[in-house]
Amino acid sequence: MEISVRVRLDEILKERSMTQKELVELIKEKLDKDVRTASISELYNNQRKSLNKELIETIASALEITNIDEFITFDIKK
Repeated sequence: MEISVRVRLDEILKERSMTQKELVELIKEKLDKDVRTASISELYNNQRKSLNKELIETIASALEITNIDEFITFDIKK
């Protein structure tokens, strides 16, 4: 069995009719933090090899996500 971590940022933004750029702007407005658009894009496309805890917390705060299961899941391959 092989397990991989999947960040659901693409699904979350689609559900909210929000773009990656709008998320960056929301983080700036709501939390007064600067986040690189490239960092959001890498998470959105599940291209990151490691997860930055601070970035995850920042995105979750901006989007008001309180359950990590909404944001990160395991893909299981047998």
